[in-house]
Amino acid sequence: MAIYKRGYERYRGPLNGHWSRLLVLPRFAWQRLFQQRLVLVLMIASLIWPLLCGLFIYLSNRLDLLPSIPGDIKNMLNINGKFFLIFMNTQAVFSVMLAALAGPGLIAPDLSNNALPLYFSRPLTRLDYVVARMTTLVGLLSLVTWLPGLLLFWMQSGMAGWDWFTKYWYLGVAVFCGFAVWILVVSLVALACSAYVKWRIVAGGLVLGFFFILTGVAQMVNAVLRVDWGSLLNPTRSMYILWSAMLGEEPPPGPGVWACVAMLTAMAVILGLILERKLRAVEVIS
Repeated sequence: MAIYKRGYERYRGPLNGHWSRLLVLPRFAWQRLFQQRLVLVLMIASLIWPLLCGLFIYLSNRLDLLPSIPGDIKNMLNINGKFFLIFMNTQAVFSVMLAALAGPGLIAPDLSNNALPLYFSRPLTRLDYVVARMTTLVGLLSLVTWLPGLLLFWMQSGMAGWDWFTKYWYLGVAVFCGFAVWILVVSLVALACSAYVKWRIVAGGLVLGFFFILTGVAQMVNAVLRVDWGSLLNPTRSMYILWSAMLGEEPPPGPGVWACVAMLTAMAVILGLILERKLRAVEVIS
Protein backbone atom coordinates (compact mmCIF):
# COMPACT_ATOMS: atom_id res chain seq x y z
CA MET A 1 0.00 0.00 0.00
CA ALA A 2 1.29 3.43 -0.90
CA ILE A 3 2.35 5.64 1.98
CA TYR A 4 -0.13 8.36 1.09
CA LYS A 5 -2.95 5.85 1.50
CA ARG A 6 -1.97 5.01 5.05
CA GLY A 7 -3.72 6.81 7.87
CA TYR A 8 -1.65 8.27 10.67
CA GLU A 9 -2.59 7.26 14.18
CA ARG A 10 -1.41 8.40 17.55
CA TYR A 11 1.20 6.22 19.22
CA ARG A 12 -0.52 4.01 21.78
CA GLY A 13 2.42 1.98 23.01
CA PRO A 14 3.99 2.09 26.47
CA LEU A 15 5.43 5.39 27.71
CA ASN A 16 8.33 5.94 30.03
CA GLY A 17 7.67 7.32 33.47
CA HIS A 18 7.39 11.06 33.99
CA TRP A 19 10.62 11.38 35.97
CA SER A 20 12.57 9.21 33.54
CA ARG A 21 11.53 11.58 30.75
CA LEU A 22 12.60 14.58 32.80
CA LEU A 23 16.03 13.11 33.52
CA VAL A 24 16.84 12.64 29.83
CA LEU A 25 17.78 16.30 29.38
CA PRO A 26 19.96 16.59 32.52
CA ARG A 27 21.78 13.35 31.74
CA PHE A 28 22.99 14.52 28.34
CA ALA A 29 23.58 18.06 29.62
CA TRP A 30 25.85 16.78 32.42
CA GLN A 31 27.85 14.75 29.92
CA ARG A 32 28.32 17.81 27.74
CA LEU A 33 29.22 20.08 30.66
CA PHE A 34 31.90 17.80 32.08
CA GLN A 35 33.52 17.64 28.66
CA GLN A 36 34.22 21.38 28.87
CA ARG A 37 37.67 22.13 30.23
CA LEU A 38 36.74 25.41 31.90
CA VAL A 39 33.92 23.77 33.83
CA LEU A 40 36.23 21.00 35.05
CA VAL A 41 38.95 23.45 36.07
CA LEU A 42 36.51 25.65 37.95
CA MET A 43 34.94 22.60 39.59
CA ILE A 44 38.32 21.42 40.85
CA ALA A 45 39.23 24.91 42.04
CA SER A 46 35.94 25.19 43.93
CA LEU A 47 36.78 22.05 45.93
CA ILE A 48 40.05 23.46 47.28
CA TRP A 49 38.34 25.59 49.91
CA PRO A 50 36.28 22.67 51.33
CA LEU A 51 39.50 20.66 51.61
CA LEU A 52 41.15 23.50 53.53
CA CYS A 53 38.07 23.74 55.76
CA GLY A 54 38.31 20.01 56.41
CA LEU A 55 41.94 20.48 57.45
CA PHE A 56 40.87 23.32 59.74
CA ILE A 57 38.27 21.06 61.37
CA TYR A 58 40.87 18.35 61.91
CA LEU A 59 43.31 20.78 63.55
CA SER A 60 40.61 22.30 65.74
CA ASN A 61 39.81 18.86 67.13
CA ARG A 62 43.45 17.82 67.54
CA LEU A 63 44.81 20.76 69.51
CA ASP A 64 46.70 18.31 71.72
CA LEU A 65 49.05 17.80 68.77
CA LEU A 66 49.92 21.52 68.85
CA PRO A 67 50.68 22.36 72.50
CA SER A 68 52.70 25.46 71.63
CA ILE A 69 49.69 27.37 70.22
CA PRO A 70 48.62 30.27 72.47
CA GLY A 71 45.25 30.06 74.18
CA ASP A 72 43.71 33.01 72.34
CA ILE A 73 44.50 31.39 69.00
CA LYS A 74 42.97 28.11 70.17
CA ASN A 75 39.74 29.97 70.87
CA MET A 76 39.68 31.11 67.25
CA LEU A 77 39.72 27.48 66.08
CA ASN A 78 36.18 26.80 67.30
CA ILE A 79 33.77 25.37 64.76
CA ASN A 80 30.54 27.33 64.98
CA GLY A 81 28.11 29.28 62.84
CA LYS A 82 30.73 31.84 61.83
CA PHE A 83 32.91 29.07 60.37
CA PHE A 84 30.09 27.78 58.16
CA LEU A 85 29.07 31.33 57.22
CA ILE A 86 32.55 31.98 55.82
CA PHE A 87 32.45 28.63 54.04
CA MET A 88 29.06 29.36 52.46
CA ASN A 89 30.10 32.83 51.27
CA THR A 90 33.18 31.46 49.56
CA GLN A 91 31.36 28.61 47.86
CA ALA A 92 28.58 30.98 46.76
CA VAL A 93 31.11 32.85 44.61
CA PHE A 94 32.19 29.64 42.88
CA SER A 95 28.56 28.64 42.33
CA VAL A 96 27.85 31.92 40.52
CA MET A 97 30.87 31.44 38.25
CA LEU A 98 29.84 27.85 37.51
CA ALA A 99 26.32 28.99 36.70
CA ALA A 100 27.73 31.66 34.37
CA LEU A 101 29.64 28.95 32.49
CA ALA A 102 27.02 26.21 32.46
CA GLY A 103 23.71 28.07 32.46
CA PRO A 104 23.85 29.93 29.11
CA GLY A 105 24.32 26.67 27.19
CA LEU A 106 21.11 25.13 28.49
CA ILE A 107 18.35 27.20 26.88
CA ALA A 108 20.00 29.67 24.47
CA PRO A 109 20.95 27.01 21.84
CA ASP A 110 17.39 25.65 21.85
CA LEU A 111 15.98 29.12 21.23
CA SER A 112 18.51 30.11 18.57
CA ASN A 113 17.94 26.84 16.68
CA ASN A 114 14.14 26.87 17.15
CA ALA A 115 14.26 23.53 18.92
CA LEU A 116 11.44 24.16 21.41
CA PRO A 117 8.72 22.82 19.07
CA LEU A 118 10.72 19.58 18.91
CA TYR A 119 10.79 19.30 22.69
CA PHE A 120 7.15 20.24 23.22
CA SER A 121 5.94 17.82 20.56
CA ARG A 122 6.98 15.10 23.01
CA PRO A 123 5.13 14.42 26.29
CA LEU A 124 7.01 17.34 27.83
CA THR A 125 5.42 20.56 29.07
CA ARG A 126 7.09 23.93 29.55
CA LEU A 127 7.22 23.33 33.27
CA ASP A 128 8.86 19.95 32.67
CA TYR A 129 11.40 21.59 30.39
CA VAL A 130 12.28 24.25 32.98
CA VAL A 131 12.49 21.68 35.78
CA ALA A 132 14.76 19.49 33.64
CA ARG A 133 17.07 22.38 32.80
CA MET A 134 17.09 23.54 36.41
CA THR A 135 17.90 20.00 37.56
CA THR A 136 21.07 20.23 35.50
CA LEU A 137 22.21 23.32 37.38
CA VAL A 138 21.01 22.04 40.76
CA GLY A 139 23.05 18.87 40.36
CA LEU A 140 26.13 20.78 39.25
CA LEU A 141 25.95 23.44 41.95
CA SER A 142 25.18 20.90 44.66
CA LEU A 143 28.63 19.41 44.16
CA VAL A 144 30.26 22.63 45.36
CA THR A 145 27.70 23.88 47.91
CA TRP A 146 25.60 21.83 50.30
CA LEU A 147 27.24 18.44 49.62
CA PRO A 148 30.73 19.49 50.82
CA GLY A 149 29.04 21.62 53.50
CA LEU A 150 27.22 18.62 54.97
CA LEU A 151 30.38 16.53 54.71
CA LEU A 152 32.19 19.13 56.82
CA PHE A 153 29.31 19.18 59.29
CA TRP A 154 29.34 15.40 59.70
CA MET A 155 33.13 15.40 59.92
CA GLN A 156 32.97 17.90 62.79
CA SER A 157 30.15 15.94 64.44
CA GLY A 158 32.14 12.71 64.24
CA MET A 159 35.30 14.26 65.66
CA ALA A 160 33.72 16.51 68.31
CA GLY A 161 31.23 13.96 69.59
CA TRP A 162 27.56 13.79 70.45
CA ASP A 163 27.63 16.84 72.72
CA TRP A 164 28.68 19.11 69.87
CA PHE A 165 26.02 17.63 67.56
CA THR A 166 23.19 18.14 70.06
CA LYS A 167 24.30 21.73 70.58
CA TYR A 168 24.88 22.70 66.92
CA TRP A 169 22.58 20.36 64.99
CA TYR A 170 20.85 23.36 63.42
CA LEU A 171 24.04 24.24 61.52
CA GLY A 172 23.61 21.23 59.23
CA VAL A 173 19.99 22.19 58.55
CA ALA A 174 21.01 25.79 57.90
CA VAL A 175 23.75 24.76 55.47
CA PHE A 176 21.38 22.58 53.46
CA CYS A 177 18.39 24.94 53.45
CA GLY A 178 20.52 28.05 52.95
CA PHE A 179 22.31 26.60 49.95
CA ALA A 180 19.02 25.27 48.57
CA VAL A 181 17.60 28.80 48.46
CA TRP A 182 20.81 30.14 46.93
CA ILE A 183 20.90 27.42 44.26
CA LEU A 184 17.28 28.18 43.36
CA VAL A 185 18.03 31.89 42.91
CA VAL A 186 21.25 31.34 40.96
CA SER A 187 19.62 28.72 38.72
CA LEU A 188 16.68 30.99 37.92
CA VAL A 189 19.07 33.84 37.09
CA ALA A 190 21.14 31.63 34.79
CA LEU A 191 18.10 30.17 33.01
CA ALA A 192 16.41 33.54 32.63
CA CYS A 193 19.57 35.08 31.16
CA SER A 194 19.96 32.09 28.84
CA ALA A 195 16.36 32.45 27.67
CA TYR A 196 16.51 36.23 27.29
CA VAL A 197 19.83 36.36 25.37
CA LYS A 198 20.48 33.83 22.64
CA TRP A 199 24.26 34.31 22.60
CA ARG A 200 26.00 32.14 25.17
CA ILE A 201 28.90 34.50 25.88
CA VAL A 202 26.61 37.47 26.39
CA ALA A 203 24.28 35.40 28.57
CA GLY A 204 27.21 34.29 30.73
CA GLY A 205 28.30 37.89 31.19
CA LEU A 206 24.73 38.82 32.03
CA VAL A 207 24.65 36.22 34.82
CA LEU A 208 27.77 37.71 36.41
CA GLY A 209 26.51 41.24 35.80
CA PHE A 210 23.23 40.47 37.55
CA PHE A 211 25.03 39.95 40.84
CA PHE A 212 27.88 42.45 40.52
CA ILE A 213 25.84 45.28 39.01
CA LEU A 214 23.07 44.92 41.57
CA THR A 215 25.72 45.07 44.29
CA GLY A 216 26.89 48.44 42.99
CA VAL A 217 23.33 49.70 42.54
CA ALA A 218 22.45 48.77 46.12
CA GLN A 219 25.47 50.61 47.50
CA MET A 220 24.69 53.66 45.37
CA VAL A 221 21.09 53.77 46.60
CA ASN A 222 22.21 53.53 50.22
CA ALA A 223 24.83 56.24 49.75
CA VAL A 224 22.64 58.70 47.83
CA LEU A 225 19.43 58.31 49.82
CA ARG A 226 21.20 57.60 53.13
CA VAL A 227 19.11 54.51 53.79
CA ASP A 228 19.86 50.84 54.36
CA TRP A 229 16.93 49.26 52.50
CA GLY A 230 18.88 49.59 49.25
CA SER A 231 20.72 46.41 50.28
CA LEU A 232 17.55 44.53 49.38
CA LEU A 233 18.42 45.08 45.72
CA ASN A 234 21.60 43.06 46.26
CA PRO A 235 20.71 39.33 46.28
CA THR A 236 24.08 38.36 47.77
CA ARG A 237 23.61 40.77 50.67
CA SER A 238 20.07 39.58 51.27
CA MET A 239 21.26 35.99 51.24
CA TYR A 240 24.09 36.82 53.67
CA ILE A 241 21.59 38.29 56.13
CA LEU A 242 19.37 35.24 55.76
CA TRP A 243 22.30 32.85 56.26
CA SER A 244 23.45 34.74 59.35
CA ALA A 245 20.05 34.35 60.95
CA MET A 246 19.84 30.66 60.03
CA LEU A 247 23.30 29.94 61.45
CA GLY A 248 22.60 31.77 64.69
CA GLU A 249 25.01 34.63 63.99
CA GLU A 250 24.27 38.31 64.45
CA PRO A 251 23.04 39.67 61.08
CA PRO A 252 24.91 42.71 59.75
CA PRO A 253 23.25 46.14 59.87
CA GLY A 254 20.61 46.53 57.22
CA PRO A 255 17.18 45.20 56.32
CA GLY A 256 15.49 42.56 58.42
CA VAL A 257 15.46 38.86 57.66
CA TRP A 258 11.84 38.76 56.52
CA ALA A 259 12.38 41.74 54.22
CA CYS A 260 15.26 39.84 52.60
CA VAL A 261 13.08 36.74 52.23
CA ALA A 262 10.34 38.81 50.59
CA MET A 263 12.79 40.40 48.15
CA LEU A 264 14.36 37.07 47.20
CA THR A 265 10.88 35.65 46.64
CA ALA A 266 9.97 38.60 44.44
CA MET A 267 13.15 38.12 42.40
CA ALA A 268 12.36 34.42 41.95
CA VAL A 269 8.83 35.24 40.77
CA ILE A 270 10.06 37.85 38.27
CA LEU A 271 12.67 35.45 36.87
CA GLY A 272 10.02 32.74 36.59
CA LEU A 273 7.77 35.12 34.64
CA ILE A 274 10.64 35.87 32.25
CA LEU A 275 11.05 32.15 31.60
CA GLU A 276 7.30 31.76 31.10
CA ARG A 277 7.33 34.61 28.58
CA LYS A 278 10.35 33.48 26.57
CA LEU A 279 9.79 29.72 26.45
CA ARG A 280 7.15 29.52 23.74
CA ALA A 281 7.07 26.89 21.03
CA VAL A 282 5.57 29.38 18.59
CA GLU A 283 6.26 33.10 18.57
CA VAL A 284 3.59 35.31 16.99
CA ILE A 285 4.90 38.54 15.48
CA SER A 286 2.24 41.15 14.73
